[in-house]
Amino acid sequence: MRGKGAAAVASILGTVLALSACGGGSSEGSGGGTNEGRGPFTFVTGKDLSGIMPYIAEEWNKAHPDEKVTIRQQSDAADQQLSDLQQHFQAKDPDYDVVTVDVVWTAEFAAKGWIVPLKGDLALDQGELLPATVTAATYNGTQFAAPYDSDGGLLYYRTDLVKEAPTTWEELISDCDGKTTSGTITGSKPGCYAGQLASYEGLTVNASEAINAAGGTIVSDDGKSATVDSAQATAGLDFLVNGFKEGYIPKEALGFKETESLNAFAAGDLMFLRNWPYAYAQLNGDSKVKGKFGVAPLPGPNGSGASSLGGHSAAISTYSKNQASALDFLKFLQSEDIQKNQLVKGSKAPVIASLYDDADLNKEFAYLATLKKSIETAVPRPVTPFYPAVTQAIQTNAYAALQGKSSTADALKDMAASINSAAAGG
Repeated sequence: MRGKGAAAVASILGTVLALSACGGGSSEGSGGGTNEGRGPFTFVTGKDLSGIMPYIAEEWNKAHPDEKVTIRQQSDAADQQLSDLQQHFQAKDPDYDVVTVDVVWTAEFAAKGWIVPLKGDLALDQGELLPATVTAATYNGTQFAAPYDSDGGLLYYRTDLVKEAPTTWEELISDCDGKTTSGTITGSKPGCYAGQLASYEGLTVNASEAINAAGGTIVSDDGKSATVDSAQATAGLDFLVNGFKEGYIPKEALGFKETESLNAFAAGDLMFLRNWPYAYAQLNGDSKVKGKFGVAPLPGPNGSGASSLGGHSAAISTYSKNQASALDFLKFLQSEDIQKNQLVKGSKAPVIASLYDDADLNKEFAYLATLKKSIETAVPRPVTPFYPAVTQAIQTNAYAALQGKSSTADALKDMAASINSAAAGG
């Protein structure tokens, strides 16, 4: 960081963002829209664990010697990435030109006026993209970010233990009967099912998927009040709560994040695993289940379930001085060449719909058709400018229910109260 930006950021480090105080701009378009500035700029993104960023920098800089991009990598932890962006936006840092936006951050950034609306001179043609990815980059009917990778939840299942993937929760539980060690993965047989059920963002995803699959919702359409205290939400969360009570989810799963759950399935310790597409490459590599697993849509109470939509977009900072160059960079990230490279090199789900029908890619990535269905039918996590408080309410109360420290009904009542308090500025 340079000059005034560094001083300003230093002055606000450690402050707590009051999410309810949506000052500093509005979703109707503070900043941006007409900026014609061109020149070098910075792309701020999370730590590159898949090795795709060097290709992006090399290809862009080769074609744009006067508008070079510098890629600034943050932590690999999503909450630290968010905190870093919040601090720099509050400091009006002009050096954070283009930023990576997790799909659940769009509403907050737009409501704060931190990212420019992609309309007028900054409009993008998104006709070739999966509609769900564009929706996730939109707030109050205005697009604020350009999707460049997506994600959808998948069910990984052991083909040596079941002939077909279960399509309902009842079928999944029935498939495990007699083939698993109930309630633990330390026995001679595998455990039945697990997802990401530790108390962190992954639990928000897994709990939301269960609630949505049963017809429940978490917040109202405007994102400003809780709707989670319902019979449908209770039925959904009970799929996970009863898993621990009845033993079809092993107790070890209370500590599972993505890595732990993937390692358990890869070691042959689970029959069924909920995870993201990136797991396919690892399971098909050095894994005890290589050649013995399949990929299917997530099951639900009455058929296919509801995946939470994951993925990232790129947005232009309101405070960037080179928004014209930044806009061209967004288009570049959505180009077919970059999208293919992200899939092939990084196992990133593309946002261009036609790539899921590419014959050559389907030979290499046999799960593409299933993944496309997962993304097309995915449900966004709660869309609200108060997302950090909402996800904390989900994690805290859902985890208490999974642990047996709270009934499902009480957990959902407390969850609703916390969400409403956050929306009211509490």
